[in-house]
Amino acid sequence: MTHAQIIASELGLAESRVAAAIELIDEGNTIPFIARYRKEATGSMDDGALRTLGERLEYLRKLDAQKQTVRASIEEQGKWTDELASALENAKTLAEVEDIYRPYRPKRKTRASIARAKGLEPLAKRLLEQRTGDDPHALAKEYITDEVPDEDAALAGARDIIAEDVSDSASLRTTLRSLYRNTGMIESKAAKPDEKSVYEGYYDYAEPVAKAAGHRVLALDRGEREGFLKVSVTVDSARAAEMCERRFVKNGSPCAAEVRAAVQDAYTRLIHPSLEREVRASLSEAAQEGAIKVFGKNLEQLLLQPPVKGKVAMGLDPGYRMGCKTAVVDPTGKVLATTVIYPVPEFKRVDQAKRTVKELIRKYGVEIIAIGNGTAGRETERFAAEVIAEIDEPVSYMVVSEAGASVYSASKLAAEEFPDYDVNLRSAVSIARRLQDPLAELVKIDPKAVGVGQYQHDMPAARLSAELDGVVERCVNTVGVDLNTASAPLLARVAGLTQTTAKNVVAYREENGEFTSRRQLLKVSKLGPKAFEQCAGFLRVPGAKEPLDGTAVHPESYDAARGLLKACGFTEADIGTASVSALPEKAKALGMEKLAQSLGVGVPTLEDIIAELLRPGRDMRDSLPAPMLRTDVMEMKDLTPGMELKGTVRNVIDFGAFVDIGVHQDGLVHISQLSNRFVRHPAEVVKVGDVVTVWVLSVDVAKKRISLTMKPPKQPK
Repeated sequence: MTHAQIIASELGLAESRVAAAIELIDEGNTIPFIARYRKEATGSMDDGALRTLGERLEYLRKLDAQKQTVRASIEEQGKWTDELASALENAKTLAEVEDIYRPYRPKRKTRASIARAKGLEPLAKRLLEQRTGDDPHALAKEYITDEVPDEDAALAGARDIIAEDVSDSASLRTTLRSLYRNTGMIESKAAKPDEKSVYEGYYDYAEPVAKAAGHRVLALDRGEREGFLKVSVTVDSARAAEMCERRFVKNGSPCAAEVRAAVQDAYTRLIHPSLEREVRASLSEAAQEGAIKVFGKNLEQLLLQPPVKGKVAMGLDPGYRMGCKTAVVDPTGKVLATTVIYPVPEFKRVDQAKRTVKELIRKYGVEIIAIGNGTAGRETERFAAEVIAEIDEPVSYMVVSEAGASVYSASKLAAEEFPDYDVNLRSAVSIARRLQDPLAELVKIDPKAVGVGQYQHDMPAARLSAELDGVVERCVNTVGVDLNTASAPLLARVAGLTQTTAKNVVAYREENGEFTSRRQLLKVSKLGPKAFEQCAGFLRVPGAKEPLDGTAVHPESYDAARGLLKACGFTEADIGTASVSALPEKAKALGMEKLAQSLGVGVPTLEDIIAELLRPGRDMRDSLPAPMLRTDVMEMKDLTPGMELKGTVRNVIDFGAFVDIGVHQDGLVHISQLSNRFVRHPAEVVKVGDVVTVWVLSVDVAKKRISLTMKPPKQPK
């Protein structure tokens, strides 16, 4: 089967669509470009389906390459057979290929290789025949040499050879692998029984391999790495050994007894440790992949949080000794003022801090305050609530995650963006901008530092980065980017652009003034026709002479868009106006398929063009619920069981969701408390940024733990 046939079968897609997608990927097209502008070829596959297809394609090609390597190695040894050719051709995974190659893989020095070097392989083969009349010791006498001093040594060496051959049996390993995965148990014991740790729940723990939850596997892995746990995989060893014997022990002869001993040794010494490592690796890989997907989903939801547009914002980066760094930015994110205040009572400068903040609010018309959730955050939040209560201006605040802000502030990127500002003041600017436009600001930060995952520091770095980079790219290209206001880091995430070309776009803009058309991109250094094709549709030029430059319509479809307008009785001047609202009905009246054919595009592209002409440059985030702003503050001691609150989901993990309820300590809604129905994963019910109603279950002030539920309490009858 071809790769297209395999992937089409696995993903339930049409083979022709998969083949077209593979061809587009191989031609160097980006995933966002294919998803948005090549729908006719792929059958409107979305970004996620295309990435899954691409990952599977990469695996299959890696599998093919490994098969070629294995074949070449075995042929070089002169051991290639039709049977091996068939087995290798039918292998579906890298593990199966490895099983086939195992007997032929050049080995380091082993007990079996030492025995072979002593000439004991013929003895091993004779024992495996298990002839009823053979006496093992009589056979062994013929192999006594200076290196093999007696019969027992000869038989021991022969058993070592048999044990390795048993271990190398691909069919046996396949059978045992199934046993381990279906009936195995993963167990953990305390490595330091008398020592307290966060892993105490795993000091005497066991669960079926087949049902092991990803977050528990990751906890076991970390506990083992940190020296608190001893983790193992167990099966019914007697059953496993019997399965091995059934394959190799033929009868009850004396030679069969030698083979049985060799088989038992093979299972205990070679097969079990190998399969235990394989199962552990498989569990860890699946758990890591699950955690990476959850992290990616959370990151996507965080990046697509609705922006607070058109408002002057104040950012407060809390602190004690260094004070609270303060910055005011205009609606476009331009810095208007910076200062440092001391709102924490112990410094006895609260009144002065209040005067400073009130003056900034009045002078610049501040409407929203963004407060970082770090050290001294609770005191700063209380301070902000007091200021808001003392002024007449309509100001509200929101606590925002400052995860990654300090990393960004000290980065080369921040130094280039704010060369005249202290590192600490840069973080206050970043916090203010996070509230104004989360996407534009958070793309400047390493995705791993934004704090919406679980065990992210335990993940394979390359795989995690690839997933998160794909998420950022998808979000940026879904929303679109203003060519005249976007920073270089934001532009670098646009399909077809690199960090170099993004910087060149900004340099061109600074040197020549604002872009007045998309076509000007072709004048940017190192930005050629292919890059232009990939990026142009995702870049907007609001107010351009060509109205279509402010939409998501790709330049290659401008003629089709103009033809559509003309056919329906409109002009480009009508784009985005009330009059063009009749466009969909008029297009349908003309016949969508007939109209698409006359315009030289497919129906999916025609539908996209119509949507863009109705609402040019629409930001899909505007249709999402607005972020939850506050004007007062509560503390943990104010919470009582049964209390109803509104909160914002901050993180979604395998076992529940953390919700910000305004007390500076997120509460946990366990998966069992998310809904009255069965929930397989919390992501089925909530996502990062959701504003939800919760009820307090319990509060532990000493441990800073808040348990919440989203199940409405039963009303008394």
